[in-house]
Parts: sequence; structure tokens; C-alpha cells
Amino acid sequence: MANTYIVDRIRLEKILSAFKVSTKNIDEMLNQINKTHRHINALALVSMLHRYGVKPADAASILRRIGVDDVTITEIFNRVDEQNISETYGKVVELSVD
Repeated sequence: MANTYIVDRIRLEKILSAFKVSTKNIDEMLNQINKTHRHINALALVSMLHRYGVKPADAASILRRIGVDDVTITEIFNRVDEQNISETYGKVVELSVD
């Protein structure tokens, strides 16, 4: 999943506003991205979108508009789910009983 996707600020603003992300939240997101030298991890982006009230289906559509393929989007959401579970319940372990 180590792909890089490039989107310019204006296009990202347009994509986010098309999904009803408020101007205030867009500005906050872009400021956060600027703090990391205009780079953001996909997991952090999806988590940020979730915090701002963007539905998972809309977050997936935003990633598609940036150019991320569906397989990678599925991997991103699986990792976000694992991350959320880990933060909520502790480390996830695989257990098998023979």
C-alpha cells in the first residue's frame, strides 16, 4: 500500500466541499497537512475525515477522486478499523484453538 498520490490544494478543497465539508474544517485539514510538509498518511486522512463527520462511503469517494484504487481503499479502511479497535480495546491478537 506504499503508493503516493498527489493532489493540489485547490482540487482537494473542491473535492472536500463537494462532499459538504465545511470551509472551517477544510482549512483545519489543510493546516494540519501543511504542518507535515504537505504530506499526509491515508490513514490519518480518513481518520480526520471521520472526525469532521464525513461518512465512510463519502471518504471512499474522496479517495477515489484523488486517484486511489478500490483495493487500496479497502486496505485503508481495514487498517483504520484495526487502529480504532486497538485504541479502544488494546492490542488485537489472533487466537486459534486446535
